[in-house]
Amino acid sequence: MLFAFSIAPSGGDSADGVSAAVAEAVRVVRESGLPNETTSMFTTIESETWDEGMAVVKRAVEVVQAVAPRVSLVLKADIRPGYTGQLTSKVERVEQALRNAPETR
Repeated sequence: MLFAFSIAPSGGDSADGVSAAVAEAVRVVRESGLPNETTSMFTTIESETWDEGMAVVKRAVEVVQAVAPRVSLVLKADIRPGYTGQLTSKVERVEQALRNAPETR
């Protein structure tokens, strides 16, 4: 299962506070040991179960909540039991399709 999520504090005093809070959420993700990727908009994790993935999301929200009076969470999940390695495989399939497709302009 893939979980793509974005956590943002609100009600803080500065942009530096937002970056620091988001960094703590990313630290939770990285320390979870789950395969993960952070981009400019989302952090994506891959877990074997719903409970495992949602537990990481919950802990990430909690560390942001500890420093902000309000927290925004955007969450998208690809729930496909029995499949692993999709964090990279999905991207690889798209890249392969781009390599195999005739160029159009």
